[in-house]
Amino acid sequence: MIAYFDCFSGISGDMTLAALIDLGVPVDWLKNTLAEKLPLQGFDLEAQTVDCSGISARQVSVIARDDAERDYRAISGLISESALPASVIETALAMFDRLAEAEAKIHGCAKQDVHFHEVGGVDSIVDMVGAALAVDYLGIDEVVASPLPLGSGSVECRHGTLPVPAPATAALLEGVPVYGSDIPFELVTPTGAAIITTLAKSFDNLPDMILAKTGYGAGSRKHSGGPNVLRVITGRNRTGVSDSMMLVETCIDDMNPEIYGYLTDRLFADGAKDVYMIPVYMKKGRPGTMVQVLCEKARKDDIASRILTETSAIGVRYWPVQRRVLERCVVTVETTFGPVAAKQVCTPDGDTRIAPEYESCRRIAEEQDIALQSVYRAAVCGKVEPESQNIR
Repeated sequence: MIAYFDCFSGISGDMTLAALIDLGVPVDWLKNTLAEKLPLQGFDLEAQTVDCSGISARQVSVIARDDAERDYRAISGLISESALPASVIETALAMFDRLAEAEAKIHGCAKQDVHFHEVGGVDSIVDMVGAALAVDYLGIDEVVASPLPLGSGSVECRHGTLPVPAPATAALLEGVPVYGSDIPFELVTPTGAAIITTLAKSFDNLPDMILAKTGYGAGSRKHSGGPNVLRVITGRNRTGVSDSMMLVETCIDDMNPEIYGYLTDRLFADGAKDVYMIPVYMKKGRPGTMVQVLCEKARKDDIASRILTETSAIGVRYWPVQRRVLERCVVTVETTFGPVAAKQVCTPDGDTRIAPEYESCRRIAEEQDIALQSVYRAAVCGKVEPESQNIR
């Protein structure tokens, strides 16, 4: 499932939790799971329905009876040793890890020594771990967010009066598209910034999807800029949807060709979707190689840096491109030779086809001393295991 975080009025931890609750996460289940599996005591979680400029939204309050502040080491230990699902632990740790890195950069200390003030209490832990737990409960496996609006003025915190955005928020939002506003409040809090920069794979317009449901999470303040809510829209991919990507390329005519294979492996590790090596003729008729990399927008800088670091190139070109992709998922196909890993692809006319995985077919062919193409044919005609038929 895709979730689009429409942050037209900013984002905070409680707004995120409220929007996800509005989408269907039971409040009691969320509270009890955090209390039992984290485990986290000394808090209560309350949700109510409020009116925000004519929009019915949920508003969440974390009532903390334990106001102790914790450092990064204590919080990461609490999460790591919990009984929460592994995916929830990984996401929650990533949120606090990003926050600790931002704070360490600001205060000039080691990440492990960061002491959280405003975000080290029970309420912030509930917001961030609760958000990770709620995303898992709803089955959200892809998050896209809108560009983020930043307020103006100042905010009061433990270190005194700080400009908006707060230093931690500004550090967390490096590389993220933002825009200014005249609203004299903090629209994106450090907690909200840590949550959305961890969850979102990109910051862009609403992706193509078949809309399923919309949830609204209300903030605690009212302002003149419209409803102070976070809107989260969920849906599923449409077959053959368009996807915004980046194409990064350069041409090389003076590099040891042995490096290209290594470069390809590193580019894929950096998040490249496809890597192409294209023969070209360059100045003075010299044969060269054009390196083209297809990647998500968020990976563009990493890909460019990798090319400039690992090759003899002195520059790269890049521009946005659109691609059309079919829904697909990894499945297991039963054949007369044994189970074969494959991809199941859904075509625009609603039909499906099987694309066997080479390494899986090769392993069977070598182990049983049979022709590789025989394994391929068996896999294409084989039976997909029922538990593997969920196409995404």
